[in-house]
Amino acid sequence: MSDNSVISTRVRLARNLKDFPFPCKLSPDGMEKVIEKVRSAVKNSNSSIASDFKFIKMSDLTEAQCVSLVERRIVSPEFIGNTEGRALLVNSDESLSIMINEEDHIRIQAITKGLALEQTYDLVDKLDTLLDESLDFAFSEKLGYLTQCPTNLGTGMRASVMLHLPALEKSRAIGRIAGNLSKLGLTIRGTHGEGTEPKGSLYQLSNQVTLGISEKAAIENLKNITSQLISQEELARERICSNIDIQDSISRSLGILKYAHTITHDEALQLLSNVRLGIVSGQLKDVPLLTIDKLMTDVEPATLMVNSGKNLSAAQRDVARADLLRKALEEV
Repeated sequence: MSDNSVISTRVRLARNLKDFPFPCKLSPDGMEKVIEKVRSAVKNSNSSIASDFKFIKMSDLTEAQCVSLVERRIVSPEFIGNTEGRALLVNSDESLSIMINEEDHIRIQAITKGLALEQTYDLVDKLDTLLDESLDFAFSEKLGYLTQCPTNLGTGMRASVMLHLPALEKSRAIGRIAGNLSKLGLTIRGTHGEGTEPKGSLYQLSNQVTLGISEKAAIENLKNITSQLISQEELARERICSNIDIQDSISRSLGILKYAHTITHDEALQLLSNVRLGIVSGQLKDVPLLTIDKLMTDVEPATLMVNSGKNLSAAQRDVARADLLRKALEEV
């Protein structure tokens, strides 16, 4: 079994400060105090991790910069809904970040490429320990870490893997799988989590249970189910990729990506998904998988504008997107 169906792994911890109301009840002054406490905890730490963080006040960002953070999975869609009284700490390679005053005072996040649940948890745990040295977290011996939403009580941990499941999607097996997963304490959602649709056959698999279970047990459960999903995807892949129409679709998709002069966001993601299927099934030999994975983020509308440094209309984005794809794939 290969893990090439996994794009990335993310682990997020929810924490709140003992002496402050939850963010929904915080005054503007209280929000600023929370921001300063968290910022100081990182800034004044002796840890080598802390020296790499950049502080961002969300209200200082443009709309495109905010949306791009969501597209790159650094912050949640809810976090940019109202930027006042919210801040972000993020390291240089964006693998570690801290959202301040989202649903909870603190959301600590680590994100890594591929399937790496233990390593990703270890990263976020180190950052959690760093903050715990100088911040007083709201904690109950009975309920664990106290959070605004009861579903996060206990560990406060949400671990997830971003999966590329085109074969299962084409086989129409996702609905059945989703129903079975809920019985196992897991959920499968769209590309950007709850309430979002899957684009480019990208799905987010995450744990639902945080109370009465340890972080280690939750990660082990997620890892085991991920392995089963990967096996199911590989079996479905073998079945569908022997079909000449699927093979033709893969080759045509690469041709369009290499030569198109205008391309929409949804079309680009679907074509990249087809090419990725071609790579992992062995049909396409010379296309780097990491290039395709990176392009799946870089073609997103806001990220495209942020990287270009321009405010582009939808039509201009379609042209810029096609240009980006041609250049990235010109030697393939």
